[in-house]
Amino acid sequence: MYILYMSPLPIIEKISSGDSSFKYSKNKSSSFLFFFYISFIVLFFIFLGIRLFHLTIVKGDYYRRLSDENRIRRIVIEPKRGDIIDRDGEVIATTIIGDAEEDEDRIVSKRIYNSAEITSHIIGYRQIADKNELENDNCRTKLKLGDKVGKKGIEKLYECDLRGRNGEKLIELDAHGKYLKTLTVLPPEDGVSMQIAIDLDLQKTAYEQIKDKKGAIIAIKPKTGEILAIVSSPSFNPQHFEDNEQDILNQLLKNEEHPIFNRATEGTYPIGSVIKPFLAAGALEDKKIDEDTKIEDTGTITAGPLTFGNWYFLEYGKTEGEVDIVKAIKRSNDIFFYRVGEMLGPTRIKYWSNLFGFGGKTNLQISQQEGTVPSPFWKEEVLNEKWYLGDTYNISIGQGYMLVTPLQVVQATSVFANDGKLCDLNLLKTDKSNCKSLGLSDKTIDLVRRGMRDVCSTGGTGWPLFDFSVNSKSIQTACKTGTAESSGKDDKPHAWISVFAPYDNPEIILTVLVENGGQGSDIAGPIAKEILKEYFQSKN
Repeated sequence: MYILYMSPLPIIEKISSGDSSFKYSKNKSSSFLFFFYISFIVLFFIFLGIRLFHLTIVKGDYYRRLSDENRIRRIVIEPKRGDIIDRDGEVIATTIIGDAEEDEDRIVSKRIYNSAEITSHIIGYRQIADKNELENDNCRTKLKLGDKVGKKGIEKLYECDLRGRNGEKLIELDAHGKYLKTLTVLPPEDGVSMQIAIDLDLQKTAYEQIKDKKGAIIAIKPKTGEILAIVSSPSFNPQHFEDNEQDILNQLLKNEEHPIFNRATEGTYPIGSVIKPFLAAGALEDKKIDEDTKIEDTGTITAGPLTFGNWYFLEYGKTEGEVDIVKAIKRSNDIFFYRVGEMLGPTRIKYWSNLFGFGGKTNLQISQQEGTVPSPFWKEEVLNEKWYLGDTYNISIGQGYMLVTPLQVVQATSVFANDGKLCDLNLLKTDKSNCKSLGLSDKTIDLVRRGMRDVCSTGGTGWPLFDFSVNSKSIQTACKTGTAESSGKDDKPHAWISVFAPYDNPEIILTVLVENGGQGSDIAGPIAKEILKEYFQSKN
């Protein structure tokens, strides 16, 4: 039996209504879909190829780097900051490196301040570097975000030497960020240790003598200008800054006693009678007086409606007869120096004061004030007032508008311990000096020195240093005391003493200031005596 198979008839499409012929045609929709699918597949593989080329060839390094960074962690290793040691090798500040966990990004160092409040104003402290410090860092090894930097004192001044260079540790992590192994360690470069001129034992004695008062103490070596001790009171503990103890730091900043303020270099005070040896030198050099000049102590003098008295007359109602230059310094005679100031005049008083360093900063690159040496021009410009004779009398005994820092006083005093030379000050231990002669005659230096010697001898004003001795050995000192009125009506005067010893071959110069302490001889004198004892006992 045969089965007739009929194939489907092709679609017959009429060409036109007027044409009797027919054309064979496939389904147009199917052709379009087939072409679309083929094109999509081709384009997809082209895109995939391009993307693969971009990821592996063009951006290959970038993604490999991202992969490594997810797999490898860089940990900063802070360096050991250079130690700060005293002149005898005792460590004042050092650094310990912390033990970091492997999930930390920095192995931190911690500064340890062994002497805390005792040396804080000269050593300084560290804090996290701010934007300005990051942008204006001049050190060879640049600061990075999160680094600490010295903010005050030695820590700031010698930052580039102390800093060192950060190291780095690379560790490998698994997909979950867990530590696998250490790949490499680039050790940090430690900072340079600094040996400063401070004698820590002397510094401790100075601090103990003034820690319950407001004031400053500075001791230096005359010939080298090395700073043996520098204390400001009240003080603070720099460890609080290192450890970022915000509550304590806020209390320090709000404290009305201003413990962070360095009174030794930034505090300005009327100098009182400590100015008298310097004006005596100026009057001798200007030939206004000589060793034979004598001025009658009348107890008081007048300038217009104002009366100016000698301290001895005001306290005891007594006068001292005729007074020469040596006796005037010895007895701190105000009448003599009123007349000397009148002879010199305000312009020459300013000249000689500036020559000894008053009214300007010292060579030390630490925070300090210039103070003020007034003049008629200054008064006109600042106060819009005229200069009167009473103003001259005031600055002739270190009162009125004249303001100085303890740092200036100790450096100026060194001139009479250094044969007329003014030497640069040094924070670092050194056996070198940089001094310049002020051009004073030997006669002038001798007369002033004799007056300062007599201040600390029987009959002078520096009674705590009469017959000064250590271990039964007599040591002649030379000094000048000062009692300077403060601005507050009910405040006691500021107490001053500036002294050098031994007289014949000076080894140490010491300046003591006690804010609102009282009489210079009564308050500052005993403090100076105890510090000098420590110095000479330690030496022996």
